[in-house]
Amino acid sequence: MKTYSVNQLARLAGVSVRTLHHYDEIGLLKPAFTGENRYRYYGEDELLRLQQILIHRELNIPLAEIGAILDAPGFDRLEALQKQRERLDEQAQRFAGMVRTIDRTIAHLKGERKMQESQLYAGIVSPEKQAEYEAWLVEHYGSAMEERIERSRKDMAAMSEAERQAWMAELKAIEDGLAEGLRRGLPPQAAALDPMLERHRRWVGRSWGRDCTPEAYANLADIYRHPDFRARYEAIEPGFADYLVAAMKAWARRQGD
Repeated sequence: MKTYSVNQLARLAGVSVRTLHHYDEIGLLKPAFTGENRYRYYGEDELLRLQQILIHRELNIPLAEIGAILDAPGFDRLEALQKQRERLDEQAQRFAGMVRTIDRTIAHLKGERKMQESQLYAGIVSPEKQAEYEAWLVEHYGSAMEERIERSRKDMAAMSEAERQAWMAELKAIEDGLAEGLRRGLPPQAAALDPMLERHRRWVGRSWGRDCTPEAYANLADIYRHPDFRARYEAIEPGFADYLVAAMKAWARRQGD
């Protein structure tokens, strides 16, 4: 049986000797045996276990959890590899889509070819993240939100590519218009923002397939407090996330005056 010293395994796996020593100390990867010279030696089983450790680590699983997974009764290394391959293949396809989007954006910025705004985010938001958004909405706003999401999904699927592009271009124009109010120093409560806010409310109503009442519009502002929405709006203009929420709520209050 071929064995590797700790230095040889470190070079083979691309990790540090210190890392292997640490794995030994915490019981994650023990050597096959320790020689009379007190050197650690690793065989095929340890090499395969190290492969699993490194794969799980690349999948962002903490070391403590990796040990529990590998030492669980019934752990099947072959089955684990097959599942990991499936997961990584899904990620590879998603990353390939992101690379295509980045390449299109680079070409667009260089003036080499036109890029539609609807293509800016292709492949970036994962199905898992979309599902997370939807679950968050249903959890916070009840089963009625589930019906609204499904209706919105069907409406979007029925749109042609040109209609989707126009739809997203309209939203961008609205958000840019509201962000311009922030840049100009208008307070979010300013009535001067009303035309753009009304335009935004109508856009939301069309996406819902029903009228967006002032009360519903104010509730929507609460949804925009979600960290991912905040990140999106802050990318448009620093401070825009809180500004938009405050402006939407101020508009809704004015409708009841």
